[in-house]
Amino acid sequence: MAVPLAQTTLLFRTSLLSRNALRSFTTCIPSSSSSSSYSSSELHRKKWRQPVASVLEFGGVKIGREDVVRDDPTNNVPDSIFSRLGMQLHRRDQHPIGILKNAIYEYFDTSYSNTFDKFDNLCPIVSVKQNFDDVLVPADHVSRSYNDTYYIDSQTVLRCHTSAHQAELLRKGHTHFLVTGDVYRRDSIDSTHYPVFHQMEGVRVFQPDEWEASGMDATSYAAEDLKKCLEGLARHLFGAVEMRWIDAYFPFTNPSFELEIYFKEKWLEVLGCGVMEQEILKRAGRVNNVAWAFGLGLERLAMVLFDIPDIRLFWSNDERFTSQFSKGQLGIKFKPFSKYPPCYKDMSFWINESFTENNLCEIVRGVAGDLAEEVLLIDNFTNKKGMTSHCYRIAYRSMERSLTDEEINELQWNVRDQVQSKLNVVLR
Repeated sequence: MAVPLAQTTLLFRTSLLSRNALRSFTTCIPSSSSSSSYSSSELHRKKWRQPVASVLEFGGVKIGREDVVRDDPTNNVPDSIFSRLGMQLHRRDQHPIGILKNAIYEYFDTSYSNTFDKFDNLCPIVSVKQNFDDVLVPADHVSRSYNDTYYIDSQTVLRCHTSAHQAELLRKGHTHFLVTGDVYRRDSIDSTHYPVFHQMEGVRVFQPDEWEASGMDATSYAAEDLKKCLEGLARHLFGAVEMRWIDAYFPFTNPSFELEIYFKEKWLEVLGCGVMEQEILKRAGRVNNVAWAFGLGLERLAMVLFDIPDIRLFWSNDERFTSQFSKGQLGIKFKPFSKYPPCYKDMSFWINESFTENNLCEIVRGVAGDLAEEVLLIDNFTNKKGMTSHCYRIAYRSMERSLTDEEINELQWNVRDQVQSKLNVVLR
């Protein structure tokens, strides 16, 4: 299931891509750049900028860069996002995301005798129908906007949640399944937000004889089973913790709940869940069934379980990070290795009616990559003429080395130039 896409933790096909979803595939290989001498700052930039692969493959289907990043007015996918496709951190057994995924698999395999089908290599390119319509996201929901979602074209997106595969798996006859994958959202820049993250969704479908034998109505039976399942999962991951259920609202489940645990002296939201809306089951040809669904954000839980302070670290190839984790070792505490200071740069400008903070963050990420640690609105005011000014503070920091003044100044000037030209704002 997916929780509202406006929230931080989105919740929630074995199919290959439909030919309508992608154009022709190519296998072009980019030519290597000619050798030349570089300044110190240029060498540093080359080190932290990862090359963009030209071809990816999911389930036997090849995807070229031109299938995702297009010169099209409806396309808003930058190279920085395309470079994350195919990374699949959740399929790396020695990575915190993969370790957590496998721990959840272990719980379901043990508790349900291997009855849950597992999918973790479904293509992240889906139709608007799959991503929104099939899970009953309203036509006017903010998550459908170009400000929040990466569109390849007007009818094709990078999935915002793993729930994009739910309807098709139900139609294919799957009644117990877990879907894990990378999901994509235009978002703010800080230690807990990143435009690519990972989710897991679980679905269980019940037959009439299951709830009829219990003497309970279908909805109550499914809700009780759901809570029992997820309380067991929380204990499996966090130990003997105090838990509480919070009533919630999601358009795709009714009733809906959030599970919180008391961990490290505070309440932590673990996941969202609920009894699946009958309309979803009806569209999948399951009019006589009832089902539950849950969804959780893997980064959110992994940051807590492994004491990882910054979401950017999940993408690090630095051996000082990667060497700290081992297959099957859940909850190893991360030992920080970076003591490099941040560098702050402020930027003020008069905004226009079309300005959004997500668009600003996309520009900053496009210029600075993972050197951008935070973008924070620190001041705003409206003058007597009705013009509104925003002042943003950008924090630059590498988790692997010290940044030079030359690098930071060049990054900031590039950000200023692009903000002015692409967002049509007036710098102050």
